[in-house]
Amino acid sequence: MKRKEKIVKNEPAINSTELISAMNELEKESGIKKDYLLDAIQTALVTAYKKNYDCEEENVKITMDRETGEIHIYSQKEVVEVPENEKTQISLENAKKIDAKYQIGDIVEQELVPKNFGRIAAGTAKQVIVQKIREASREFLYNEFNDKKGEIVSGIIQKADGGVVVVDLGRIEGIMTVKEQIPTEKYHVNDKIRACIIDVEKGQKGSTQVMISRACNDFVRKLFELEIPEIYEGIIEIKSVSRDPGNRCKVAVYSQNPDIDPVGSCVGQKGIRIQNIIQELHGEKIDVIEWNEDPSIYISSALLPAQVMAVDIKEEEKFAQVIVPDEQLSLAIGKAGQNARLAAKLTNWKIDIKSETQFRKMFEESQKENAENVQTPSVEE
Repeated sequence: MKRKEKIVKNEPAINSTELISAMNELEKESGIKKDYLLDAIQTALVTAYKKNYDCEEENVKITMDRETGEIHIYSQKEVVEVPENEKTQISLENAKKIDAKYQIGDIVEQELVPKNFGRIAAGTAKQVIVQKIREASREFLYNEFNDKKGEIVSGIIQKADGGVVVVDLGRIEGIMTVKEQIPTEKYHVNDKIRACIIDVEKGQKGSTQVMISRACNDFVRKLFELEIPEIYEGIIEIKSVSRDPGNRCKVAVYSQNPDIDPVGSCVGQKGIRIQNIIQELHGEKIDVIEWNEDPSIYISSALLPAQVMAVDIKEEEKFAQVIVPDEQLSLAIGKAGQNARLAAKLTNWKIDIKSETQFRKMFEESQKENAENVQTPSVEE
């Protein structure tokens, strides 16, 4: 087993009490642990010592007292019979001159007090502290915004040239790509804007990038939370959201309390609550419907404002055949299929919509085909 001994010379050690005081203060203010800084400084001091005193091959250990900040530098050499490298090894004969207890394989540590190392140490320590503060600040910023994923933030638009929109969020910038913008909105520099944090990424050199969106479903969810206390308090639950950003949105809500009208609570008296959300979305139409565990009822509600006559469910395929009055067909499908598409996304069911006339014709043709099959006997060979 290796044994370590110290030979301490009666020369003044490097004192860094002010450095320790500064680190103690830094730990209180920013939460950067003093031990973390001290370990980083010691590692950096070894590199600085070897570089400045041209001793890359030597084994050097530097320690810093946790309380006083005193720095001690040691040359470490292994005890061998005959040294092959004088910089890293010492003969057993010479080791025993230092201490008769030394044996082969032990480590001899001799303290060094190099001239002017105090200045080098101070400069190195300062660089390390500045670097670690930057790293810790970046990590703190990343964690702070990463914890806010899905939340709404406010900021001032700094860049809006038809492409990516850059928003000043205070201590960091938010990036809103074209995909995450509402197509019907125009963005202008210095405008105040609200958006939802959808992702937080670590960029080059540890920088933090906050990705924001006004087109995502979570933006609507959070707006409902902000405007409707019953949702924030958990009395009403948002079950699903589907959007065509800037045009139309469907929101399915539910409450376990039979005395609560979830749709009425969201719309508010004279529509005041829902109007605040529509205003934030610059006129995007919002259909609030009541979620139901019965897929037939749920799908019928999802197709509002169209009226539904009947829904035929195929549970295994999650497929629904919907029949609507003839005059309601275009309303049920919506412009460019928007209403049907949003209803399908909201319910997570495949929906096929037929008018009453189309269904009757389809039914009659099916009946006729079945009758013909019954009348025509099968020929067996």
